[in-house]
Amino acid sequence: MRKSFEVVVIGAGPAGYIAAIRCAQLGFSTAVVEEWKNDRGEGKLGGTCLNVGCIPSKALLESSENYERLAHKFGNHGISVTGAKIDVAKMQARKDKIVSELTGGIEFLFRKNKITWLKGHGKFAGSGEKYLVEVAAGGSAEIVEANHVVIATGSTARHLPGLAVDNDTVCDNIGALAFNAVPDKLGVIGAGVIGLELGSVWRRLGAKVTVLEALPEFLAAADEAVAKEAWKVFVKEQGLQIDLGVKIGKVSRGKRGITVEYETSEGKRTLDCDKLVVSVGRVPNTRDLGADTVGLKIDERGCIEVDEYCRTSLPNVYAVGDVVRGPMLAHKGMDEGVMVAERIAGQSGCVNLDTVPWVIYTAPEIAWVGKSERQLKAAGVAYRAGQAPFSRNGRAMGQDETAGFVKILAEAKTDRVLGVHIIGSHASEMIAEAVMALEFSASAEDIARICHAHPSLSEVMHEAALALDKRALHS
Repeated sequence: MRKSFEVVVIGAGPAGYIAAIRCAQLGFSTAVVEEWKNDRGEGKLGGTCLNVGCIPSKALLESSENYERLAHKFGNHGISVTGAKIDVAKMQARKDKIVSELTGGIEFLFRKNKITWLKGHGKFAGSGEKYLVEVAAGGSAEIVEANHVVIATGSTARHLPGLAVDNDTVCDNIGALAFNAVPDKLGVIGAGVIGLELGSVWRRLGAKVTVLEALPEFLAAADEAVAKEAWKVFVKEQGLQIDLGVKIGKVSRGKRGITVEYETSEGKRTLDCDKLVVSVGRVPNTRDLGADTVGLKIDERGCIEVDEYCRTSLPNVYAVGDVVRGPMLAHKGMDEGVMVAERIAGQSGCVNLDTVPWVIYTAPEIAWVGKSERQLKAAGVAYRAGQAPFSRNGRAMGQDETAGFVKILAEAKTDRVLGVHIIGSHASEMIAEAVMALEFSASAEDIARICHAHPSLSEVMHEAALALDKRALHS
């Protein structure tokens, strides 16, 4: 007799496991299909984010930042250190331990919420009164039944045509997180979030890093002022080499490493490196999903077509996270997972894509939510801007992290906050106040009237709100 569930979730990344937990909390019998295995062949939950993405990269970023502080910044505090060394193996072991604890934590939550983990590759096998989902593993397969199906199969790294990724010398995010030694010369193709974060890790530890970006602008998705400040810090102050408007030519592998031939507006160039990281975006993981079997609509980009509530073209089938429209961000997928579970239960869950925050975990961090000046100008929206620097903030000075600023954009007539852009220490934490402001249609004056703790970095948000009316108190 076939196993039958009220909800089957295909994929156990952030969007999938959160959807499953919320479904179980709402009283549905729930199963999750997940095939992920680590390099030891052990099944793991958490998807790309927990295993080879968000979590391990942040662990390495923290380790590398601590090393850089020790080697180059503690002198300002009167702390003298000689002979500082990095033990890459120990650093990687710490990262792996964090990953293991978090993926194990999801297993605990599955047991706590009585969620069944079906280990294997999931895809549609048919439909009728219920959907049939095939779970294949180790050459065998079983079919389970589901009243509702939630697709949360995530995304995979985009590779360049003709450039094979072996995750040894030519790597995507998986290989770049697992180096067993600091490369002398590291090449990175792509100056997006992943490229900048991973490039930052290995630069701090001693690698000479060169980033090749196809776009003519740096951080085109960010506010122009933020991008300009980031360029000044990363390139001029920290020594990260970034070439823009790059056209990649021949890539050769040899005994001594990799040679990349490329062209910019200034002519042809050659990059020799020990390791090459390819970080040119991600693509929805919708292959071998059995979409044709049930008539599931997938667009030309590989995204599953959904409405504002993540409902697909099929009744009782939903899709969330990286396989649907919108930014490929774990927290966006999590919110969609909750929304879908509550919709299945007849509740009114919703997700506002306009208030999803973006974060780049470089040093300084970059974060934003809402519209940029460029977007507002293009849309013909009249607005006012207020900006305040971290350089005048007591807490930032005490931390010796004074780079960057907070910028608030508000509608000219109503003062409603339309966008907030931050480059600075702990921007990833500070952006939450801005998300709250946008979600509840707050005005800049609302932020200006809220009491912010002193001394704290959050005071810079307060100053930026005051600056909109030219009444900043500290800058």
